[in-house]
Amino acid sequence: MPDDVLARSFERIGADYDRYRPGFPEAAAVTIIPERVPAVLDLGAGTGKFTETLVRRAERIVAVEPSARMIQVLRSKLPEVESSIGTAEHIPVPDASMQVVTVAQAFHWFERDIACAEIKRVLVRGGTLGLVWNHADPTCAWDRACHRIAHPAVTETDATTDSADSALPGFLLTRHEEVRWVERLTREHYLRRWSTVSTFLTADDETAARMLSAIEAILDDDVDTRGRNEFDLPQVTDVYIYRSD
Repeated sequence: MPDDVLARSFERIGADYDRYRPGFPEAAAVTIIPERVPAVLDLGAGTGKFTETLVRRAERIVAVEPSARMIQVLRSKLPEVESSIGTAEHIPVPDASMQVVTVAQAFHWFERDIACAEIKRVLVRGGTLGLVWNHADPTCAWDRACHRIAHPAVTETDATTDSADSALPGFLLTRHEEVRWVERLTREHYLRRWSTVSTFLTADDETAARMLSAIEAILDDDVDTRGRNEFDLPQVTDVYIYRSD
């Protein structure tokens, strides 16, 4: 069951999430939707960081997101996208109205079985569900070390993998692709990014300051980041494609 406190922590932010969180490679959207489709729903769309990769993939794009602050940012960026407040457990979309549903960096917050039933309801028969996660590149030691600071309850293996489930009720896993890419960013941007993750958002000021100081110490010590204002951050994006059975 998802942690409701952590999940709801994102309701307080919008602009900072959009500014500092990484985007997604367009290759991820192409993998899910190789040819243009009539309609796609981006569920748990946040500020539209994955939604924007779908613009050229469908005639109609619908974004559903529970946070009013986040969807306000999405609407300002992507006025052509239909958007509404809603959750994965109660999707405000008619039955069998979508060819594809995408979920980027959000599926682990859903009540799995209820969400899967709702996603299947809004999909046409045999429709596609695409789950997407960015995660730490296992070859990048300093970023992995920072993940361990920010997510102390997460194991080393979990810090470099996604949260996909091969056995989703009502769906058949048909494909998994791993997209590797590199993000160029400043030290300040990287540090501010951590302030938008759930463990920082729910921490008291002293704990958040301690975690941030530990992350800065890692950047000061590693040969790839020491003394640098700007550096390359390798990223891995996992794409899981399911078909409604």
